[in-house]
Amino acid sequence: SAGTFSSMSGTLPHFLQEPDDAYIVKSNPIKLRCRARPALQIFFKCNGEWVHQNQHTSLEHTELGTGLKIREVMINVSRQQVEDFHGPEDYWCLCVAWSHLGTSKSRKATVRIAYLRKNFEQEPQGMEVPINGMIVLHCRPPEGVPAAEVEWLKNEELVSSIEDINIDTRADHNLIINEARLSDSGNYTCLASNIVARRRSATATVIVFVNGGWSSWTDWSECNIRCGRGVQKRTRTCTNPAPLNGGAFCEGMSVQKSTCTSPCPVDGGWAEWTMWSVCSSECERQRTRECTDPEPKHGGRLCDGVALDTDNCTGDLCIQGGHCLVIVYFSSKSFSFFLADMDSNNDVALYSGLAAGVVTVVVLVIALTLYRRNQSEYGVDVIDSSALTGGFQSFSFKSARQGESKQQCQIDPSVSLLVPHGAIEEDTTWELYMSITHALSDEGQEILLSPEVTYGPPGLTLSCPVALTIAHCADVSSEDWNIKLKRQAQDNSWEEVMTVEEESTACYCLLDTQCCHLLVERPGCYALVGEALTQAAGKRLRLAAFGNMEPNFLNYSIRVYCVNDTPHAFQEVVSVERGRGGRLLEEPKTLLFRANSFSLQVSIQDIPQFLWSIKPFTTCQEFSFSQVWCSSQSPLQCAFSLERYSPAANQLSCKISVRQVKGHEQILQVYTTIAESEKDTVPFFTQSDCTITSQTGSRAFKIPLSIRQRICATFDTANAKGKDWQLLAQKLHIDRNLGYFARQTSPSAVILSLWEAQHQERGDLDSLASALEEIGKVQSKHSTSADTLDHISKTIPSSDSIMNRSSEELDTNHT
Repeated sequence: SAGTFSSMSGTLPHFLQEPDDAYIVKSNPIKLRCRARPALQIFFKCNGEWVHQNQHTSLEHTELGTGLKIREVMINVSRQQVEDFHGPEDYWCLCVAWSHLGTSKSRKATVRIAYLRKNFEQEPQGMEVPINGMIVLHCRPPEGVPAAEVEWLKNEELVSSIEDINIDTRADHNLIINEARLSDSGNYTCLASNIVARRRSATATVIVFVNGGWSSWTDWSECNIRCGRGVQKRTRTCTNPAPLNGGAFCEGMSVQKSTCTSPCPVDGGWAEWTMWSVCSSECERQRTRECTDPEPKHGGRLCDGVALDTDNCTGDLCIQGGHCLVIVYFSSKSFSFFLADMDSNNDVALYSGLAAGVVTVVVLVIALTLYRRNQSEYGVDVIDSSALTGGFQSFSFKSARQGESKQQCQIDPSVSLLVPHGAIEEDTTWELYMSITHALSDEGQEILLSPEVTYGPPGLTLSCPVALTIAHCADVSSEDWNIKLKRQAQDNSWEEVMTVEEESTACYCLLDTQCCHLLVERPGCYALVGEALTQAAGKRLRLAAFGNMEPNFLNYSIRVYCVNDTPHAFQEVVSVERGRGGRLLEEPKTLLFRANSFSLQVSIQDIPQFLWSIKPFTTCQEFSFSQVWCSSQSPLQCAFSLERYSPAANQLSCKISVRQVKGHEQILQVYTTIAESEKDTVPFFTQSDCTITSQTGSRAFKIPLSIRQRICATFDTANAKGKDWQLLAQKLHIDRNLGYFARQTSPSAVILSLWEAQHQERGDLDSLASALEEIGKVQSKHSTSADTLDHISKTIPSSDSIMNRSSEELDTNHT
């Protein structure tokens, strides 16, 4: 052993522990350690200079078994020492150990100040990707010593590429999802950390959307006309798959229409009776006939009556069993019976005849009911109860009786422009205008159904659509129209914007009974045109009768106007009659005029014979079908001149009938007082014109601004089940052409603007509150959303309170 000790003591020092690289965290010093065997002395050398012996802490002991000295040395390095060093390299230290044979040097250990900066060099950005697409979220952590390690959080939970092979987090700190799934939608955060601190990046929202796809077409519907040329349609839905999380809606039309021809039903007719048969032993003979002249076809009615006829061939003298027969006669309308002599056997024949007669009557009643119901399905009158209107104004008149003349003026809601909050940029001023004209002429099969409404100026820039409401005269209760929206181009030609029933992302049309509500983004001139698809298509005509005395004070002129049932069309009549001093003799009425090629007849009836007279052959006047159907340029007018027998006749009463041949009829009842002199004549239009005013600020809207903003904030937020604004549109019955709303920055705001335009006349906020309550019930599983909706619905003012409080007050209270 002595030899072994001698040999080992004669070797160079061997380091059992060398100093490790170290990082100074905040202001805490670090310790560097060295341990060598055999070692007589160990000293640290830092940055090429020896560390003073006083700064060393040494420990020494003898190794058992070898007897060699093992020495361990430690030094402290402070933050100040590292900061004061300004060399080309990092602060470094090494150990030098001595033995009898010489010295040995350890590895260099670097000492650095640890830190982690606050700002990320690159933060992940939110993105929307289609399903099965690739998601790549980039992240470059803040600069730091030591370099930061990166982890990813999804909805505050750690993302693991080990548990999900579809996720890769190894490539340069980026997060890669190879095939996006709906479950990958969420909020992602890049988390960087080292020994000093932990930093979080901004949250990136990832939405995985599904683009809509069309389902298969349904079978063609039955022709909507039982006889003649009609329309059939088929539909498809955007549900294969349904768009989700803002995915694109299906392009193209969801409804296809095609003309069809249904064969007209042919009612059956009886052929001639056959010859009577030979008289039988029961004293009866028979004859038959067939329902073949013609045979009933295509749902036509069977022949009325019986196919078998029996007769007593002995002149009622044949006796059976000593008693006369009981004979019962019945028809489709009534039945009767005659008795000669009866016993119990005859009762059977009598009651059988009664039963057959009752059954026949019941069958006829049912048939008549079905026939009337069937007829009413295709011949319903559309009665317009709106008052006399013109231009932007709406007048409400009463018949001028006993020299009375009344007028009520209000803003006409059938032509309006709603500019929502935020449509025009702040600190920007525009002078907006609207005009109504009639310059578009009917082309081919298309006719003008509305006035041409222009809003501008042309250079107006909008950040969201405005709601333009245009009145029309089409009967849209059935699908007999192909209605289009047209816009005037710069060369004054008219270009088609869209068909009302088609899906479009450029414009939105909501067709009501009397108005069409448009969402448009481009100023210009717009109009509705239509093509009748069947003869059942109809448009509303407004009828009015005006009258005044002629200059000779003996003749009284009655003028009857037939114009399209739109405010502007009737305003032309109002202007003409105001100049003539005309008096409205009866409140205007509407008549449904069908596209059946039949003319319109206007006749005057029930004239007092001994007080007034009219020239022969002038009591009835007629307009051709084309004059009425294409009457968009000028109002149709016919005049009746009545002469009174005596100036004392100062009362006039009569009826004016306006009817379409084989169509609907409307009666105007005239009852008026004739003024004695021209100065006593009271024109109907004596008051000054109504002043058209615009509404700005919160007064212009039914929904207070604060509530509107809260609704938008609630429904525009994406969730795992899709955009909540789609459910809002469904509950407000604005659930077609949703692709238009999907492209808007705030779909909910555009939906509310359209709802405002649709309800500007009624202003019923109760229906909006009810819709929000229903949505709250549907989303009751999501407590936060449901509570928000419930609170909003409760804060919406009722329609009664709206009548008594200004919108500014409501807006202030609910803010």
